[in-house]
Amino acid sequence: MEKNTIEKPLNKITNSSIITFDLEEIYPEGERIEYDIKQNLFQELILREKDFRAFVKQYDWSQYQGKFVNVVCSADAIVPMWAFMVIVSNIEPYAKKVVIGTKSELESELYRDIFNTYDWQQFLDKKVVIKGCSKIKIPNFVYGEATRRLAPIAKLIMFGEACSSVPVYKKPKISVSSNQ
Repeated sequence: MEKNTIEKPLNKITNSSIITFDLEEIYPEGERIEYDIKQNLFQELILREKDFRAFVKQYDWSQYQGKFVNVVCSADAIVPMWAFMVIVSNIEPYAKKVVIGTKSELESELYRDIFNTYDWQQFLDKKVVIKGCSKIKIPNFVYGEATRRLAPIAKLIMFGEACSSVPVYKKPKISVSSNQ
């Protein structure tokens, strides 16, 4: 008597040699805050140095403790670079990271820091899919930087999902010619 057995369909994706590189998995957790120098401008037009320095001296910078901070000026005003530098120097002792720039530039810097210490050798001669869909907004720079760092290492780089990916880069085959 034969048993009625139903064979499970093969999951070609989980059994493949493709590695998914999910940038969301290495996303640095923590609160993001934007500091806008606009609040320090007189009539949102000009920075008065005396007033600015008085503000900096009395402001409670500890509220940025353990946070990721980007410093911008959203007003259409010319703000001297030293003003941004003063803000950064006061936030830096408290924040996990502080940058002059947009939130996207902050995120790019956070990933750059991670990438600088990341173990890229795990992708040596592998087929890699850089996951495209995520719950968080990952700046375009990060995808480009991941590709740039993977290209000398990976055999193949794709973008998207393992089941529907787009080829991005393929390591050229080195042909050995015989010179006699």
